Amino acid sequence: MSPTTPTKRQRSDAARPLQKGQQTKAAIVDAALGLATQIGLEGLSIGALAEVMQMSKSGVFAHFGSREELQISVVREYHARFEEEVFYPAMSAPRGLPRLRMLFDNWMKRTSVEIDSGCIYISGAVQFEDRPGPVRDALASSVNTWLSAVRRSVEIAVEEGHLRADTDAAQMGFEIHALILALHYEARFLRSPDSLRRALQAFEGIVHRFSSATTPGLPPTPQPAPRARARKPASTAARS
Repeated sequence: MSPTTPTKRQRSDAARPLQKGQQTKAAIVDAALGLATQIGLEGLSIGALAEVMQMSKSGVFAHFGSREELQISVVREYHARFEEEVFYPAMSAPRGLPRLRMLFDNWMKRTSVEIDSGCIYISGAVQFEDRPGPVRDALASSVNTWLSAVRRSVEIAVEEGHLRADTDAAQMGFEIHALILALHYEARFLRSPDSLRRALQAFEGIVHRFSSATTPGLPPTPQPAPRARARKPASTAARS
């Protein structure tokens, strides 16, 4: 998304000026999000954020009340920005496969930008996977909301006739999500230079496997060639 193009939320915020307290809180959340992408949600603290903001600890604490509430605010802000960059732009694409493709393209772009910082969804899952509580719940809720949107996009592609009627939307959504996780790992941890190309190629392979014979721009799914009949090995007696 172009930095010069205001998002829907930004336009809405501009229409109603924030009070000073709200502006300060928004600035703190913005700084906390930047910090969390570098050190993770678990690394966030009121003290570290106060230092970044050049505020007193009590001043930061007054806006959130606890470290946990600060972490949850960061999760919500990350999710809102994720939707603005990945989900909403894809809604301008035609229903069905074009929209699903744009969702994936936007998701890949977002992931590639986060190679040098980090994905709150992924790092947060690692840090809070076995730690029940409000922060984990906020993370899981955000991720599930997004994955539900992906599955719904698959279902719409089925309704439009772009994917087979028997397409398992949950399975296809799972495989697309797995591609993004692999892309993040390959690009961020292994520094593989061709990870984006491979992710896109794998996505097209998934689409081809689930596509209907009449999907625009896709050839019919090739049927596997019949296996050649195995020749019976000659007996020991015949070879001797």
